[in-house]
Amino acid sequence: MENIDGISYGSFIVPGLLMLTLLTQSISNTSFGIFFPKFNGTMYEILAAPISTFEIVLAFVGAGATKTLLVGVVIFITATFFVEVQVMYPLLMVFLLVLVAFTFALFGFLIGLMSSNFEQMSIIPTLVVTPMVFLGGSLYSLDMLPEFWQTVTYFNPVVYLINGLRYAFYGVSDFNIWISISSMVFFLIICVTIVSVLLKKGYKIKS
Repeated sequence: MENIDGISYGSFIVPGLLMLTLLTQSISNTSFGIFFPKFNGTMYEILAAPISTFEIVLAFVGAGATKTLLVGVVIFITATFFVEVQVMYPLLMVFLLVLVAFTFALFGFLIGLMSSNFEQMSIIPTLVVTPMVFLGGSLYSLDMLPEFWQTVTYFNPVVYLINGLRYAFYGVSDFNIWISISSMVFFLIICVTIVSVLLKKGYKIKS
């Protein structure tokens, strides 16, 4: 494979692989984590415990995000054995990884909360998130696409996340880094708001 933006292809795809792992694993970890207590009835024991709703959400989301970050660390360390990986902005990288892991873990919590069966729970991760990641420049640069498909790709929000993480690694991005950060924070606020409203109403938990 040819170099992309002066970076070897093996090194170029590392941020994309990390983002792919973070998005898929954080969603699946938390959605299954909240769905199984609903499925086997142990959710009522959790609700009866002397802890607040915020603490319940923090426990599920924190556990899912932590497992995802650990997997991400393993992938990062493994990649260093095969390709040359450099991180120009380590603090930015850590910030983006934690932000994405917790935001999509919260999104996964929301999916598990709203799902009534396993089929419903797998629809969004399988048919929406995974294709968006693979078509979001995780394994290629947008400059390699025809102009029409570049324009179409701009409407894929995952593109901005992958480019933000790639900028933290190599200082190379197709977009302004602040677009990535602001879009992630905006999505986090939306997830927090929806989860708060649903939990307050006891949606598919207390009934």
